[in-house]
Amino acid sequence: MSRKKHKNNKDRTRLESKKAAVLGNDKKSRLPLILAACAVLIIGAGVFVVLNQTGDQTNSTQAAQGGVAADANLVTFPAAMFADGKARHFEHRNGNHTIRFFVLKSSDGIIRAAFDACDVCWPAGKGYYQEGDYMVCRNCGRRFASVLVNEVKGGCNPAPLNRAMQGEQVVIQVKDILEGKRYFNFS
Repeated sequence: MSRKKHKNNKDRTRLESKKAAVLGNDKKSRLPLILAACAVLIIGAGVFVVLNQTGDQTNSTQAAQGGVAADANLVTFPAAMFADGKARHFEHRNGNHTIRFFVLKSSDGIIRAAFDACDVCWPAGKGYYQEGDYMVCRNCGRRFASVLVNEVKGGCNPAPLNRAMQGEQVVIQVKDILEGKRYFNFS
Protein backbone atom coordinates (compact mmCIF):
# COMPACT_ATOMS: atom_id res chain seq x y z
CA MET A 1 0.00 0.00 0.00
CA SER A 2 1.36 3.39 -0.84
CA ARG A 3 1.99 6.03 1.76
CA LYS A 4 -0.71 8.26 0.31
CA LYS A 5 -3.42 5.61 0.55
CA HIS A 6 -2.33 4.67 4.07
CA LYS A 7 -2.48 8.33 5.14
CA ASN A 8 -5.95 8.72 3.58
CA ASN A 9 -7.18 5.62 5.43
CA LYS A 10 -5.77 6.99 8.71
CA ASP A 11 -7.40 10.36 8.12
CA ARG A 12 -10.72 8.69 7.26
CA THR A 13 -10.57 6.55 10.42
CA ARG A 14 -9.80 9.61 12.55
CA LEU A 15 -12.66 11.57 10.96
CA GLU A 16 -15.06 8.69 11.50
CA SER A 17 -14.01 8.47 15.17
CA LYS A 18 -14.55 12.19 15.67
CA LYS A 19 -17.90 12.04 13.88
CA ALA A 20 -19.00 9.11 16.03
CA ALA A 21 -17.96 10.93 19.21
CA VAL A 22 -19.78 14.14 18.22
CA LEU A 23 -22.94 12.35 17.11
CA GLY A 24 -22.94 10.02 20.10
CA ASN A 25 -22.46 6.91 17.99
CA ASP A 26 -19.29 5.96 19.82
CA LYS A 27 -20.10 2.94 22.01
CA LYS A 28 -17.59 3.99 24.66
CA SER A 29 -19.14 7.46 25.01
CA ARG A 30 -22.68 6.02 25.38
CA LEU A 31 -21.85 3.79 28.35
CA PRO A 32 -21.83 6.56 31.03
CA LEU A 33 -25.11 7.91 29.64
CA ILE A 34 -26.74 4.48 29.75
CA LEU A 35 -25.50 3.89 33.31
CA ALA A 36 -26.78 7.29 34.44
CA ALA A 37 -30.20 6.63 32.88
CA CYS A 38 -30.41 3.24 34.61
CA ALA A 39 -29.47 4.80 37.95
CA VAL A 40 -32.18 7.47 37.58
CA LEU A 41 -34.79 4.83 36.75
CA ILE A 42 -33.84 2.64 39.71
CA ILE A 43 -33.85 5.55 42.15
CA GLY A 44 -37.17 6.83 40.76
CA ALA A 45 -38.75 3.39 41.10
CA GLY A 46 -37.52 3.17 44.69
CA VAL A 47 -38.98 6.56 45.59
CA PHE A 48 -42.29 5.64 43.92
CA VAL A 49 -42.54 2.40 45.92
CA VAL A 50 -41.74 4.11 49.23
CA LEU A 51 -44.27 6.90 48.64
CA ASN A 52 -47.04 4.53 47.60
CA GLN A 53 -46.76 2.04 50.46
CA THR A 54 -49.98 2.21 52.45
CA GLY A 55 -50.39 -1.26 53.96
CA ASP A 56 -53.55 -1.50 56.05
CA GLN A 57 -53.02 1.79 57.79
CA THR A 58 -55.77 4.38 57.86
CA ASN A 59 -54.56 7.72 56.57
CA SER A 60 -55.56 10.86 54.77
CA THR A 61 -53.29 12.16 52.08
CA GLN A 62 -52.29 15.56 50.82
CA ALA A 63 -50.29 16.36 53.94
CA ALA A 64 -47.76 17.86 51.56
CA GLN A 65 -50.08 20.83 51.06
CA GLY A 66 -49.41 21.76 54.64
CA GLY A 67 -51.02 21.33 57.98
CA VAL A 68 -53.11 18.22 57.47
CA ALA A 69 -53.19 16.10 60.60
CA ALA A 70 -54.71 12.65 60.84
CA ASP A 71 -55.08 10.16 63.63
CA ALA A 72 -57.27 7.10 64.11
CA ASN A 73 -60.39 9.19 64.81
CA LEU A 74 -59.97 12.65 63.29
CA VAL A 75 -58.67 14.44 60.24
CA THR A 76 -58.01 18.16 60.70
CA PHE A 77 -57.14 20.95 58.32
CA PRO A 78 -56.26 24.58 59.05
CA ALA A 79 -59.15 26.78 57.93
CA ALA A 80 -56.64 29.10 56.24
CA MET A 81 -55.95 26.32 53.73
CA PHE A 82 -59.35 27.04 52.12
CA ALA A 83 -59.34 30.86 52.30
CA ASP A 84 -58.87 31.17 48.52
CA GLY A 85 -62.21 29.45 47.81
CA LYS A 86 -60.57 26.64 45.83
CA ALA A 87 -61.72 23.08 46.40
CA ARG A 88 -59.04 20.77 47.77
CA HIS A 89 -59.45 17.07 47.00
CA PHE A 90 -58.32 14.43 49.49
CA GLU A 91 -58.21 10.66 49.75
CA HIS A 92 -58.70 8.54 52.83
CA ARG A 93 -57.28 5.03 52.60
CA ASN A 94 -58.61 2.26 54.75
CA GLY A 95 -57.24 -1.15 53.82
CA ASN A 96 -58.10 -1.76 50.17
CA HIS A 97 -60.57 1.12 49.92
CA THR A 98 -59.83 4.71 48.95
CA ILE A 99 -62.55 7.21 49.79
CA ARG A 100 -62.28 10.55 48.01
CA PHE A 101 -63.69 13.83 49.29
CA PHE A 102 -63.23 17.56 48.86
CA VAL A 103 -63.32 20.60 51.11
CA LEU A 104 -63.90 24.18 50.00
CA LYS A 105 -64.84 27.58 51.34
CA SER A 106 -68.04 28.56 49.53
CA SER A 107 -68.85 32.05 48.31
CA ASP A 108 -70.90 32.69 51.49
CA GLY A 109 -67.76 32.11 53.62
CA ILE A 110 -68.66 28.66 55.00
CA ILE A 111 -66.20 25.79 54.80
CA ARG A 112 -68.01 22.80 53.33
CA ALA A 113 -67.12 19.16 52.72
CA ALA A 114 -68.55 16.47 50.46
CA PHE A 115 -67.63 13.11 49.04
CA ASP A 116 -66.21 13.25 45.52
CA ALA A 117 -69.28 11.30 44.39
CA CYS A 118 -73.07 11.45 44.32
CA ASP A 119 -76.06 9.09 44.56
CA VAL A 120 -76.49 8.97 40.77
CA CYS A 121 -73.11 9.08 39.04
CA TRP A 122 -70.90 7.36 41.66
CA PRO A 123 -70.54 4.11 39.62
CA ALA A 124 -68.59 6.10 36.99
CA GLY A 125 -65.99 6.97 39.66
CA LYS A 126 -65.29 10.39 38.12
CA GLY A 127 -66.15 12.86 40.89
CA TYR A 128 -66.21 16.64 40.62
CA TYR A 129 -64.02 19.52 39.57
CA GLN A 130 -64.36 23.20 40.39
CA GLU A 131 -65.29 25.83 37.84
CA GLY A 132 -65.56 29.25 39.44
CA ASP A 133 -68.19 29.11 42.19
CA TYR A 134 -69.51 25.73 41.01
CA MET A 135 -68.59 22.10 41.46
CA VAL A 136 -69.14 20.25 38.18
CA CYS A 137 -69.85 16.52 37.84
CA ARG A 138 -67.21 14.93 35.58
CA ASN A 139 -69.75 12.31 34.48
CA CYS A 140 -72.93 14.18 33.60
CA GLY A 141 -71.72 17.81 33.55
CA ARG A 142 -74.25 19.15 36.08
CA ARG A 143 -73.14 22.21 38.00
CA PHE A 144 -73.70 22.79 41.71
CA ALA A 145 -73.29 26.15 43.42
CA SER A 146 -70.69 26.05 46.20
CA VAL A 147 -73.25 27.39 48.71
CA LEU A 148 -75.33 24.20 48.20
CA VAL A 149 -72.47 21.76 48.87
CA ASN A 150 -73.16 19.94 52.14
CA GLU A 151 -76.69 21.40 52.18
CA VAL A 152 -78.55 19.51 49.44
CA LYS A 153 -78.62 15.69 49.50
CA GLY A 154 -79.52 13.10 46.91
CA GLY A 155 -79.57 13.04 43.14
CA CYS A 156 -76.41 14.21 41.44
CA ASN A 157 -75.46 16.60 44.26
CA PRO A 158 -72.11 15.98 45.89
CA ALA A 159 -72.89 13.64 48.80
CA PRO A 160 -72.51 15.65 52.04
CA LEU A 161 -69.69 14.87 54.47
CA ASN A 162 -70.06 16.01 58.09
CA ARG A 163 -67.44 18.48 59.23
CA ALA A 164 -67.07 20.87 62.15
CA MET A 165 -65.03 23.94 63.00
CA GLN A 166 -62.94 23.87 66.18
CA GLY A 167 -61.28 27.23 66.46
CA GLU A 168 -59.29 27.69 63.26
CA GLN A 169 -59.38 23.99 62.37
CA VAL A 170 -61.74 22.06 60.10
CA VAL A 171 -62.38 18.72 61.76
CA ILE A 172 -63.78 15.62 60.07
CA GLN A 173 -64.45 12.41 61.99
CA VAL A 174 -62.88 9.34 60.37
CA LYS A 175 -66.12 7.41 61.05
CA ASP A 176 -67.97 9.99 58.89
CA ILE A 177 -65.46 9.55 56.08
CA LEU A 178 -65.90 5.78 56.28
CA GLU A 179 -69.66 6.20 55.75
CA GLY A 180 -68.82 7.24 52.18
CA LYS A 181 -67.24 3.86 51.45
CA ARG A 182 -70.32 2.81 49.43
CA TYR A 183 -69.58 5.50 46.84
CA PHE A 184 -66.14 4.03 46.16
CA ASN A 185 -66.85 0.30 46.14
CA PHE A 186 -66.47 -0.53 42.47
CA SER A 187 -66.24 -4.32 42.87
